[in-house]
Amino acid sequence: MSAKIDMSLIKTLRGRTDAPIMDCKTALEETGGDLTKAAEVLRRKGITKGQEKKDRVTSEGLIASYIHFGGKIGVLVEINCETDFVARTEEFKNLVKDVTMHIAASNPKYLSQEDVPSDVLKKETDLYNSQVKDKPAAVVEKITKGKLKKFFSEVCLLSQPFIKDPNITVGEYISSYIGKIKENIRLKRFIRYQLGE
Repeated sequence: MSAKIDMSLIKTLRGRTDAPIMDCKTALEETGGDLTKAAEVLRRKGITKGQEKKDRVTSEGLIASYIHFGGKIGVLVEINCETDFVARTEEFKNLVKDVTMHIAASNPKYLSQEDVPSDVLKKETDLYNSQVKDKPAAVVEKITKGKLKKFFSEVCLLSQPFIKDPNITVGEYISSYIGKIKENIRLKRFIRYQLGE
């Protein structure tokens, strides 16, 4: 018998994923009330209302800038949505602002895991493998996979813990807006400047 899940937890998970309440409740019961794991369960099952919007064309949006620390750090970002109407809403502008502030604070090197160059990935993999080379192959593979996941969470924007809520990634934060505004949103590109770099 699973533990009783508090309604506030269900509402929090629903707010993050826009999944139906009963699916949120089930996912939380499966994971013992762990919000991050429950969100992952829902994502694996494809139970978020935003998922069906992921393939829709995003030809509108905003290019926004953010200057931080007295002009020492600057960010340019392009975030796309489906319609000009949504691009002009306060909700969308808030999302864009949050993302630019996150980039300024967290200094990601790449947009997503797919953008990490193969030579960088190979170098990291070789390094992690060499650190545990005396262990059995299955253990080496598991440790290396875990270290790569941590590496991605440090250098890939969409995999980084979101600065305003470290329990979710930037990618999950953007997905929560897909559910809220009922349109596909895509973070297309960004650049971060730091004085003297």
